[in-house]
Amino acid sequence: MSEWVAGEVIENIIWTEQLHSLKIRAESINFVAGQYTRLALDVDGVRVARPYSFVNAPGAQYLEFFFNSVPGGPLSNRLMAKKAGDSIWVSNKAAGFLTLSEVPEGKELLLLATGTAIGPFLSILNTVEPWERFDRIVMAYAVRYANELCYRKQLDVLQELHGSQFSWIPFVSREPTDFALPGRIPSALQEGVLEQRAGMRFDPAQSQVMICGNPHMVKDSLDALKARGFEKNLRRKAGQVTVERYW
Repeated sequence: MSEWVAGEVIENIIWTEQLHSLKIRAESINFVAGQYTRLALDVDGVRVARPYSFVNAPGAQYLEFFFNSVPGGPLSNRLMAKKAGDSIWVSNKAAGFLTLSEVPEGKELLLLATGTAIGPFLSILNTVEPWERFDRIVMAYAVRYANELCYRKQLDVLQELHGSQFSWIPFVSREPTDFALPGRIPSALQEGVLEQRAGMRFDPAQSQVMICGNPHMVKDSLDALKARGFEKNLRRKAGQVTVERYW
């Protein structure tokens, strides 16, 4: 059986010059919220593929992928040029361990994401499981500029739907705003600013953390949490911090 499923672009959402989302119609592809698959195009007789996380929850009517332009990249810039009706290949082999099945029990769930790495968390938040498992969920979403908070409306809808069970906290690092925290997530963890904004104390005795984003944010956030008594979650030893680098 071939790995590749023929897909059709439903919509190309242009958030900014560098940030797009593709909605794709394809045969049913089995995956767990938080996982990724590969998208591909045939370029000069060669199938060029790269991994992208599912933004949609399993069972949705379409697949959605959020990505940024990579200078000189062989695929991302071609994907950005796709229009409704265009063909695209989707791998039917999902992978990745940034899933709730890998997260130990806890009362609170803290999600830390930069840029397009919010994708897998949106997939998770649009399933039933996190709302059944955790009393409180906090999503920190960090970008450089305010217009890069591409999924803020969807997060606002989740906040309205789940009330005090959910809150999301924007970070904007390269321009002042009247609503977002400045700077980086790791600094806000170290200084207690994120806790203050969330109105809760992050405690390894009851909090679980999932981190997805650029390697510097992942490492620095993990270091900040370790200084607070958190430990990395490993299959051989359960901890409180589940991590995935986004590139």
